[in-house]
Parts: sequence; structure tokens; C-alpha cells
Amino acid sequence: MHRFLSFMFFVLAILSAGAQGITNLQTFTEKADDFFSQEVTDGRLNYAHLKNDARLTDLWNFIAEYQFQDLAESDRKAYLVNAYNLLVIKGVLDAYPIQSTLKVFGFFDRNTFKMGSGEWTLDALEKGQILAVFNDPRLHFALACGAESCPPLGSFAYTAKSMEQQLEERARAALNDSTFIKVDGNSSLGSQDVKVSKIFDWYAKDFGGNKDAIISYVNTYRDFPLTSSAELSYYPYDWTLNDLLVEGAPKNLNRYVVSSAIPKGGVEVKWFNNLYTQRFPPPAFSSDSRENYFTVLLNFVYGLTDRFNIGFDLRYRRVSLHETPASPLKIFSFSDAVRSKAAIATIGPKIRVAPNANWPNFSIQSAFWIPLKEDLANSPFLDWNGFTWWTQAFNDFDVGTDFALFTELDLLIEDIGKKEEGGINRLSTPVTAIFSYFPTSVSTVYALTNFSPYWSPDLDYFFQAGMGAKYQLTPQWEVELLYTFFTNSFIQEMQGQAATINLGVRYSSW
Repeated sequence: MHRFLSFMFFVLAILSAGAQGITNLQTFTEKADDFFSQEVTDGRLNYAHLKNDARLTDLWNFIAEYQFQDLAESDRKAYLVNAYNLLVIKGVLDAYPIQSTLKVFGFFDRNTFKMGSGEWTLDALEKGQILAVFNDPRLHFALACGAESCPPLGSFAYTAKSMEQQLEERARAALNDSTFIKVDGNSSLGSQDVKVSKIFDWYAKDFGGNKDAIISYVNTYRDFPLTSSAELSYYPYDWTLNDLLVEGAPKNLNRYVVSSAIPKGGVEVKWFNNLYTQRFPPPAFSSDSRENYFTVLLNFVYGLTDRFNIGFDLRYRRVSLHETPASPLKIFSFSDAVRSKAAIATIGPKIRVAPNANWPNFSIQSAFWIPLKEDLANSPFLDWNGFTWWTQAFNDFDVGTDFALFTELDLLIEDIGKKEEGGINRLSTPVTAIFSYFPTSVSTVYALTNFSPYWSPDLDYFFQAGMGAKYQLTPQWEVELLYTFFTNSFIQEMQGQAATINLGVRYSSW
């Protein structure tokens, strides 16, 4: 009996010790070092593999409870760098799969993490507790941000004893990395174009505050120094997630989330081309007629804040009507057209708002289009002579790791202010659903359905359904193709046929 009780006490002691997790700073640092050394490969992480990693849970729990304020300066410096890097990883995994930390609303400046007796955003921790307190520019090469353009994440934890050496190594590694400092030219000839990270722009004061001081600082660590006359500029920061993208990672990792607001300072430009064509064969009409309508929509949006975007739309339109069999491509030449017209039709401002911080993939967009010509609605119809007000509510969410569902509900009011002149005030409430599949991390295949009832002056509708595909040429550039079958009550009554062919190009800066 005595032996049995001793054995049970031993087992309970082991279980109790395991349940306590990490209990002191030394153990935390050792566990963090084990984690980074095992999981970091070339500055990247396999986030899909780490989604439910118990080691990370223990490290985060320690950060949440540990009172760091009374640590000696050297211990606090090392601890806060390790804590910051681990909390960046937590922020990514809490939202994973994502293409970029900037795709997560408030990732750096709104979302908070418990640390001892307080709660901190990543920005407040980095700028208020690390950079401002320790005044060491080398810290910029040690702090992670989860992006490709960040200095690579170290495969070790920082310690008070070794931190001076570790920071020197990280600075030297970053400033000799050809992807971090990009040099074009020959130093022996005194002619160099040097592109450096935006870190040197955002934190210029930390590196001396001007071009000469930045070059001098960089040369402190360069194996091949830059020339003092080098032309210095900053390359665009690549916020793509520093993910290993190994086999088995979610395929929807890099997808563009249509419904999210653009992050502060971000720019999105879309160039969307829509060719609508309808054909009415006999006996509906005396001849086999075709009508073609081509629209180019240029859309620009800028992130004024993470939740409020501003921009504008510009719309160019062409129309050609043919009384004989004709190709849809006749719209581009007007050949054989009995009536035709083309013009830059409308321009107008737009806003996009993310009203709820807890719904990052829900936004409301509203645009007000102003006609640029007087006779747009005269035969052949090109556009409305009055104003157009188009409000859209977007929602987008993942379905597992290979699928996503996008929904849109619109309120569209057309020809505003022209009813008394014989124009038509037309109200419609289009509803759209898009179900997407991601064969690879950079490609999308989707099915689209759209139903649009018109509520005035007479109830009418149109319906379209089709298939499309998107491909990300780079994290910033995407191309899209879409084909839809189109119908309404008039087309059905006349036994006609209608379809749309669409080509889009999108650029996003973040």
C-alpha cells in the first residue's frame, strides 16, 4: 500500500508540474528558443502546421500573466522582443488563413493582447515599450511583422546574455541581404542606385534622419559599402505573409477578400470590362438582329483609415445595334451598325465603410455617378441622363480551406432627377451570390448567380448565372475572366439570347 501511494504521489506530481506550464522567465526563454529553432526556416513559418501547437499556447499563457515591468533593462529588452514576435504569430494564427497581416482589421493598432496587468496592441508594444525605451536601431532587424519585406525572423530566442551579439548578427545579416538592400550599379565607378526598405523611411530618425546618415549607418554593417553619392530610394513594402506555403497549407490563403475594407494608406485600382450582347432571331424580328453594349468601369479606392475608404468610379460605354447577323466584337469597330454611340458616360465619388470591427469581411460601399453628357439616353441608349446612386453591402467568409462564399445585396437608383423630363426613375435591389473554389493558392474558380428585380415604374427583373476564374499574377496583380448567361422577361418573350463576357484586372498596393 505504501508503494502504491508513493507511486500515485509521483504521478500526480508530474501531472501537476505539467499543468503549471511555464513558471519562470528562464524556462520561457528556453521554450521560446526551442520553438524558433525548430519551426523557423529561412525566416518563415508553416502557419498551417502551427495552428494548434501546444508549445505556443504555453508561451502565450506565460506572456499573458508575466509581470515584466520590474525586470532589469537587459532582461526586459530580450523578453519584450521575444514576446512581440510570439504575439505577431498569435495574431496571424487567430485569423489564419490570411494573405497578409494587413488583411486583418486592426492587426497592429486595434487588437490587444494581455501582458501581465495590462493590455497592449502590437504598435503600442513595439513603439512605446521597445523602440522608445531602448533607443536601439538594431531592434528593427529583430522585430517580426509577419511579412515578406520584414527582416527574416530569427531561428532563436533573444537572451539578456547574448542579445548584443544577436542584434549585431541580425543587423549584419539584413543589411547584406540583396533582397533587403537592393544595389544597382558599380561602387568602383561611384554610380549606384540603392533601394532600401521602407523601414528606413518610416523610422528615419532612428537611423540619423537623412540620406547621408542612413547610408553611413548601413555601411557600418555592409561587407561592400555603399557609395556616399548613392541615389537612395525606397522599394514598395511586400506585406505578403511570411508563410512557407508547404503542401497541405490552405489553398485560399492568398485570395482577395472582396468585402473587406482597404487598410489605411492602401490603394486599390480595378479595370473591369463588360461586353453584353443580345440576339433576336426571326420570327421575333424581321431579321436576325444583334445589340452589343460594352462598358469599361475604372474604380479607384484609397484607405483613409482601416475602416473608411474613399475613391471614385469612371465609366466608359459603347453601343452598336445591327439588323443583320453580327459578331459581338463588332462593338469595337461599329462596322455594319445601323446605330452606334460611344462616350465617357459617368464619373462619381464613392466611399466604403467597415461598420463593425468584429466583422472584418463585411462592408458597405456607396457610389454616386454623375452623367458627363446631355444625350446619353437618346437612341441608341448609352446610359441614363440623370444621376445614379448605387449602394452595395458585401459579406464574404471561408467555407473550410478550399472554398468561400461571397454575398452582395444592392440598392440601385437610376436616372435620379429626370422623371419630370420624361426620364425614368428606376429602383432595383440586385442580389448576388458567388461560390468560389481554390485549386491552388493563387487561382480561383467560381460560380455566380445574380437576380435583380426592378420595382418602378413596372415590376421587371433580370437574371444571370455563369462561371469565372481569377489568377494572381503577383500578390498585387490579379486578372479575372467571367462568362454569364443573361435573361429577362422581354428576352424570353422575344425568344432571344443574351450573355456577358467580362475581363478584369485588379491592382492592390498592400
